[in-house]
Amino acid sequence: MTNDAGLEATFWGVRGSTPCCGPHVERFGGNTPCLEVRCGTERLIFDAGSGLRNLGHAWSDQGVGRAHMFLTHFHLDHVMGLPFFKPFFEEGNALTVMAGRHDSQCCLRNAIKRLFSPPLLPVCVDMFKAKVEFGDLSAGDTHTIGDGIKVRTAPLNHPDGATAYRVDYRDKSVSYVTDTEHKDKTLDENILKLIDGTDLFIYDAMFTDEEYEAHRGFGHSTFTQGLRLAEEAKVKKYIPFHHHPSHDDHFLERIEGGLRERFPGTVMAAEGLKLAA
Repeated sequence: MTNDAGLEATFWGVRGSTPCCGPHVERFGGNTPCLEVRCGTERLIFDAGSGLRNLGHAWSDQGVGRAHMFLTHFHLDHVMGLPFFKPFFEEGNALTVMAGRHDSQCCLRNAIKRLFSPPLLPVCVDMFKAKVEFGDLSAGDTHTIGDGIKVRTAPLNHPDGATAYRVDYRDKSVSYVTDTEHKDKTLDENILKLIDGTDLFIYDAMFTDEEYEAHRGFGHSTFTQGLRLAEEAKVKKYIPFHHHPSHDDHFLERIEGGLRERFPGTVMAAEGLKLAA
């Protein structure tokens, strides 16, 4: 385990909607959302997109362990890595998996069992060898993990619902706010309250302002709306995330440069990026 004293975030997947590959996305990466947050010796995982597979292999190489996994919602780009997560199938590992319940008919366990079933997959949750526990949460809940790790939640504006998370540990913090659509000329008070003064602010910046006009109702936000939130909430670093599959390395580099002119603490999310709070 690294970073015994502090909080560190590692990005394993940063792309939205669908994985993509090729030389045009080599710098920022093509896997869908997966964030690992280490608080001392505790491992927290946020979302289980295709990037979860690589995280799982890195975990397996280190030996058995435990983790808490939090899902923002059940859309495919955020859960497609679950069947390929090696620690599920290894004895000695222990995981608690939680997600916001936004539909009274669909709890986390039922959603996972639906994914792990024919004709979608030839494996089922009964094949897990690790100790895996499932739990539902309500957006607005606060959870305490281990020695002083606080996980706060907030509801997001997204089709079928989604949950934002904030982790506080030893006066350091990271906020994970992905898959949300902003309202014109206003800032979401739920988000502002959650991210206030946070060290690392990760935000759904899938569209430019021009692209957003053609994608209203899709449940996603923009680079500039994230910037407005970052400025208003006085965060230390703004990390645009959930990159559109068509946004190549050159495009994202150009956007990053423009954002830094206004907010020097901007760092574009990229696979393999590690940030200490």
